[in-house]
Amino acid sequence: MDPAAQLQRIYLAGFELQTFDRFPKCIGVVRDGCIAMLVPGVDGLQILGSPGWHMGEAIGVLVEKNGRKVFQSKQEIVEATPERLDQLRKFKDELRDLLAARS
Repeated sequence: MDPAAQLQRIYLAGFELQTFDRFPKCIGVVRDGCIAMLVPGVDGLQILGSPGWHMGEAIGVLVEKNGRKVFQSKQEIVEATPERLDQLRKFKDELRDLLAARS
């Protein structure tokens, strides 16, 4: 798959594309508070790790802390509300569909 075509589909679907100095080989894809990092792979762009919550220059990963779900990046914590979890699910589903689509 052509990474340029994949990025164009993602951008046209309303996702914001970002680069990060700390991750020069990755492209950040952001929308509705969610973020995923994309890297080149053998079949075009692929999601690196798990998408999470956009927290400044970092990804808040979904973890369980003291019996509740939260997004955590270092010491920063954001509550994983049902609304945020639903947003993340929709974000992941749509991004995977866009990456898999053929031009």
